[in-house]
Amino acid sequence: MDFTFAFLNKTRSIFIKIIEENTLEVLNKVPNGFNNNIIWNIAHCISAEQGLTYGLSGLQVKVPDEIIANYKKGTRPESFIAQEQIDVIKELLKTSIKQTEEDYKAGVFNSFNPYVLSTTGNTLSNVDDALQFVAMHDGLHYGYILALLKVVKG
Repeated sequence: MDFTFAFLNKTRSIFIKIIEENTLEVLNKVPNGFNNNIIWNIAHCISAEQGLTYGLSGLQVKVPDEIIANYKKGTRPESFIAQEQIDVIKELLKTSIKQTEEDYKAGVFNSFNPYVLSTTGNTLSNVDDALQFVAMHDGLHYGYILALLKVVKG
């Protein structure tokens, strides 16, 4: 799983750079034809990773409950995300995947509730499957973020 964690750490670093290089307005803009914005996509990656690893393992997530609630699958931006919340998201990008990696190496994920992906029909049978899917999922949302940046910034 070394490659998977290296990939996830890299995508999270890229997301931090995107946050640092853009204004609150750019991060929050939902362009015509889109259902969400850049900051929602970034925070959604944190929420999804936590739910698919800790959640499906029957463990308490390591991020605030409101991150899960506000950015889980099926949600969309309901209001302008202020700098304070973006700072929390930015910090979680640094800490959450590192905590997951530490817990993975410590053998914390010893049970798992299989989960059928609505997008492909594949079943996540263990935390390794979940982490590999999370890496693909981060890449997918990175693509959405790049598209949003292009539309929002012109």
